[in-house]
Amino acid sequence: MPRMHIGIVGLGRMGANMRQRLRNHDLEVTGYDPNPEVSDVASLAALVETLPAGRRAVWVMVPAGDVTRGVVTELADLLAEGDIVIEGGNSHFLDDRKHAEQLAERGIRYVDVGVSGGVWGLENGYGLMAGGEKDDVEHLMPVFDALRPPGERANGFVHAGAIGAGHYAKMVHNGIEYGLMQAYAEGYELLEAQEIVTDVTGTLKAWTQGTVVRSWLLDLLVAALEEDPQLGSIDDYVEDSGEGRWTVDEAIDQAVPLPVISAALFARFSSRQVDSPAMKAVAALRQQFGGHAVRPAGDA
Repeated sequence: MPRMHIGIVGLGRMGANMRQRLRNHDLEVTGYDPNPEVSDVASLAALVETLPAGRRAVWVMVPAGDVTRGVVTELADLLAEGDIVIEGGNSHFLDDRKHAEQLAERGIRYVDVGVSGGVWGLENGYGLMAGGEKDDVEHLMPVFDALRPPGERANGFVHAGAIGAGHYAKMVHNGIEYGLMQAYAEGYELLEAQEIVTDVTGTLKAWTQGTVVRSWLLDLLVAALEEDPQLGSIDDYVEDSGEGRWTVDEAIDQAVPLPVISAALFARFSSRQVDSPAMKAVAALRQQFGGHAVRPAGDA
């Protein structure tokens, strides 16, 4: 049986590492990227031409939104009935239905996959959450088995449900990630605030083994502190990818309370304010009703 040959569109930090991991597991991969220095072929059309006829598979790994929509639209014109598009970016789950309907008009199949693992995925494997028809997912299992961490199939992979389920699961995953990161960050700040704790990094490192709060995120925080104990080289401005917002939006739609995840998202917004109008208002109110002292503008 010939080895599986798959195309990948988008060879950034994630896509390039995924291409290499697939090749390391003896799958044939042709990658396309607008950057010719990393691309295997000159165009998306050339990528499709390299794939053997009969249920061709193309994995799209580009930024969510207009870029993804553009690639899906172009693939709709290049692929044929029975081929499969796998969408692995951080797209909104409602976009998956639109993509699937657009491709279905040409008889092209669609699978959405939430991918977690970041820059460490090449070495450790990726967590994969797939949405789509059972037959399509089963056909792609050689790809998923190569990308996920080694071990039992349940380790790092799930067929989460119908089209959209993969990205929905990844959205919730990232919402949880927001909450975990914020809890570790607040604990770190509280340890730093009390002078009785003289080895903050060592304390966090001690938690990485045997405790109920151990996790890979904690390992990464310790690694960052070992490189820069005061995090002096990092600004406190924190972006959000959009999935945290989608998680909170969906919680409102479903009337599911998410106090921790919501607070973590809003904390990121707070990090972007040089001066907080809201906190100025709080200070002004305290002064008004209680005569509490306030600091002049510009004071640290």
